[in-house]
Amino acid sequence: MPETDPSLKDHLHLAGIEAATAEAATEIDAVLQRWRRRVIKRELGQHALSDLGLTLDLAQLDVLMAVRAPEAEFGTPCDQTETMVSTVASRLGIDPSRASRVTSDLIRQGLVRRAVSQQDARRSVLELTEEGARLVSAVRTYKFLVLGSFLKDWTPEEVATFLPLLERFSAWSDQAAHHTEAVAEQIADLRMTLAEAGIGGDGATAE
Repeated sequence: MPETDPSLKDHLHLAGIEAATAEAATEIDAVLQRWRRRVIKRELGQHALSDLGLTLDLAQLDVLMAVRAPEAEFGTPCDQTETMVSTVASRLGIDPSRASRVTSDLIRQGLVRRAVSQQDARRSVLELTEEGARLVSAVRTYKFLVLGSFLKDWTPEEVATFLPLLERFSAWSDQAAHHTEAVAEQIADLRMTLAEAGIGGDGATAE
């Protein structure tokens, strides 16, 4: 859908962003926003729990996954890093106290256990129990059955094109705080415009 905000177009043009690129950015953003709203609802995770007859909530499932720590998802082979509550909190980007509460629930349910660290006997680490490992395996298999079923109609060429582009695109937000000079100038102009209108600070608009 064409972008109809002329001010937006002007700022992008002044930042050296061509019209075709600007149009692509707005279309990509629209797709991402629709996807984000569905991701927030955790539709796939909810379906997995329901279809597999599990009584866990999504926060508990997340912690189980963080203890399992698939290398492709978390980056570090799980057999090379001991997992503690602080590790779970770091992997999920949540408060350590929340990670501790959820972990304690999973221990009571027999899905996670505490073990003695092989690196420091004074420290306890987290491991999946046999039941926890089977549960995580079932949920991961469910996810890849669904995703694989979706991708099976893609051609090998489409997959080969999509994956590196998705990986490249996934890093764009890492650059959000590092602006080119032209982009920084347009952001400064936007800020000044808002300030002159009495908008900013706590978000209130001047009377």
